[in-house]
Amino acid sequence: MKVFLLLILIVVAVFAIIVFVRRGSAAREQRHLEDARADAQRWYERLGGQVLNLHGEDPAARQALSDASERYNAAGGQLQQAKSVKQFELARESALEGLTYVRAARQAMGIDPGPDLPPLASARGAGQITQEREVNVQGQHYKAGPQPGPDTPYYYPGGRVQGRPVPSGWYSTPVWKTALGAGAGVLGGMLIFDALLSPGFGDMGYGDGYQDGMQDASGDFGGGGGDFGGGDFGGGDF
Repeated sequence: MKVFLLLILIVVAVFAIIVFVRRGSAAREQRHLEDARADAQRWYERLGGQVLNLHGEDPAARQALSDASERYNAAGGQLQQAKSVKQFELARESALEGLTYVRAARQAMGIDPGPDLPPLASARGAGQITQEREVNVQGQHYKAGPQPGPDTPYYYPGGRVQGRPVPSGWYSTPVWKTALGAGAGVLGGMLIFDALLSPGFGDMGYGDGYQDGMQDASGDFGGGGGDFGGGDFGGGDF
């Protein structure tokens, strides 16, 4: 009888421990979820304030603010549907991306871009353009550089397009949108990126971050860009 009672006590104790641990784990997960929601909401509201209050006449500033507004709408939709930490983190990333466009717009307007932002996860290893670059691809002229201008009104915060790292900077045309398309559009976009970025990128001012990104993506382009990289096409356009 005593052994039976002892077994019951042990079972009850184990059950109580399991319930306690599960409740503690659930509470931690809920706190993590609430923290992720609050963090995403904070950046979203900050982006909203900038989008509503900034107005630029310069074409580059207008384009950057338009892109910021687009990311604001995307982040809002993601926040409304988010139910997990990962989903709130995606909304946060969209809001931060919008704020990078806001900083670009402020740069184009000649005003203080404001405090630095947390790095974008999507731009990790992409690097940034620090010198101007001009090329001709298939009869079309393309330009990229670190500063906005009449010839480079499209800002890109950095990221990967078709698996390839593309550095942040100002471009003459949003070729990353073409490269995200299908069929011939992808090829055309990749050729433009290759001409603008690959030939001599190590001494064109892209920096170690861009070089690392190219090495990471080497497997996506036939072992390091043999088909696209190194200036193998175009016969001297650049």
